[in-house]
Amino acid sequence: MGRTCTPSSSGGIVGLASAHALAERDVRVTVCEKGSLGGGSTGRSAGGIRAQFSTPVNVELSLVSFETWDAFEERFGVDIAHRRVGYLFLAREEATAERLRENVAMQNERGVPSAFLTPEEAVERCGGLRLERFVGASYSPKDGFADPNLALQGYARAAREAGVEIRTNAGVTGIRRDAERVVGVECDGERFDADRVVNAAGPWARRVARMAGVELPVAPRRRQMAVVDPERPVPESDPFTIDLDTASYFRPEREGIALVGGQWGEDPDTDPDRYREGMELEWAADAVERAGESTTYFGPETRIRRGWAGLYAVTPDNHPIVEETVPGLVNAVGFSGHGFMHAPATGKLVAELVCDGEASLVDAEPLRSDRFGSEVTTERNVV
Repeated sequence: MGRTCTPSSSGGIVGLASAHALAERDVRVTVCEKGSLGGGSTGRSAGGIRAQFSTPVNVELSLVSFETWDAFEERFGVDIAHRRVGYLFLAREEATAERLRENVAMQNERGVPSAFLTPEEAVERCGGLRLERFVGASYSPKDGFADPNLALQGYARAAREAGVEIRTNAGVTGIRRDAERVVGVECDGERFDADRVVNAAGPWARRVARMAGVELPVAPRRRQMAVVDPERPVPESDPFTIDLDTASYFRPEREGIALVGGQWGEDPDTDPDRYREGMELEWAADAVERAGESTTYFGPETRIRRGWAGLYAVTPDNHPIVEETVPGLVNAVGFSGHGFMHAPATGKLVAELVCDGEASLVDAEPLRSDRFGSEVTTERNVV
């Protein structure tokens, strides 16, 4: 099969997973990266891997991806520090708890071993939880997190070994069309002819799509994260814990350290080439305070070590767009913070679209871009 170009403007894992899956099906692939691998959203991710979503398609993407994450070291030869400590979703409001019950029922139907917990049962999973603040929770032991940079390295090495050409510091400056069909890209002053162009550009996805005359509702949104020394060490066995009603979260690191994050207040679109990559101390103090409202780990003596900001590529319903939007242009964009965890499944979907002309791994109908013209189902298990 002819060349497929993958403009991956953040050197992200979705682009590399897609390139690897295509190469495994004997497609000649060139990845065009505007900077360095891992220099965009992937390298700034919290590394979460979970199946506790509120919509079937996101659950299915997770289950397919689990097959790769669970066997990553064996298959790619890289230990990605995959820690299956579970995810714990907390509900302060009865309406939130009811949604969690409904989510668990849907997840269980698809084979996810999640369960709805009382506050007392939740404390057994997270010992520092302030149980009086909550009315319920959901938990799955299969969930957890891994190191995104190590996973990216594994995919990059495997892709190169499979024959993928990866060009760094080589941004895509144009996409060429012949009538209705996309036929190639302009990259680093060079023209590439291509049977397919894959847009896996993360926060730059809307810009790349516009080069082909396609408008996609993908908005870059800034998210922050802080590394802290809690007042009480967070056990490494504690789950990735999300307080849905305050939009805050934390997860354990090594030696009692924790990551804290979340989003509240205004959430404007951000220029992916001109945004503040550092963490704001005022936000970090607020994040620690919110984490302290959920658990006893975080108090006045919590010390903020460092932090950073990255970008989500957000769609109106928090679901990605994975489709051949116009002939020759495959979009794999808009993951709304879930691109890392869903990268393995997405890569396989992209390979199906390119090689087979349609997706069969999961029902990809909910991932079409024309869904936004009608009523959509929003993914609610997000921060």
